[in-house]
Amino acid sequence: MKNVIPGLLLVLIGVPFPCSGDLYRYLDADGKLYFTDAPLKGSKYHLEWKRATKKLIEESNNRFIVFRRRLPVPSNKIPALSKQLSVRRKRYAALIERTARRFKLRPELLHAVIRAESAYNPTAVSSAGAIGLMQLMPATAARYKVSDPYDPAQNVRGGAQYLRFLLKMFGNNLRLALAGYNAGENAVVKHGNQVPPYPETQQYVRKVLQFLWAEQAMAKR
Repeated sequence: MKNVIPGLLLVLIGVPFPCSGDLYRYLDADGKLYFTDAPLKGSKYHLEWKRATKKLIEESNNRFIVFRRRLPVPSNKIPALSKQLSVRRKRYAALIERTARRFKLRPELLHAVIRAESAYNPTAVSSAGAIGLMQLMPATAARYKVSDPYDPAQNVRGGAQYLRFLLKMFGNNLRLALAGYNAGENAVVKHGNQVPPYPETQQYVRKVLQFLWAEQAMAKR
């Protein structure tokens, strides 16, 4: 009997697949994902990829470990906080800490995204219409039931939920999650689960990682 698992985290949560053979990922007409150790038949299933199970497990475990551990901090790439930015950061530190714990994220990651998105300005509005500390687009705010994106607590909660979703979707690959946060998850999928070749998105991923290194360096002190 073939194993068919809908979802995205089977490799990370210990679903018993064989350690040899191939693993298939399918998308059906309703947008649901399926993982199976044997091909699925029927026109409703679209094969997204086929991978060696052992290799996929190793890759996913490595990505999970990298995300759980602190990233290396290149000393020459740590951007300093200005005095004004430091004051604003402290204002929301407790909120960010609580929200990070709630959604099982590192507070340093939320700090890095907020710093890149709004520099801790809760009233920031981008030219594209993104709002608040984590620059939620109206559709994203609605998706996560954020009724007032200018409210710091709601905004950070919605942004954290979206980041958690993206990390699950992309197997805890932080770069892809950040690319999805900037360009949308569909853009990442469209480009073969790679960071899209958009200069803005590539620069955004680099910036957030630099801010993350900075946050980790501060946490060490």
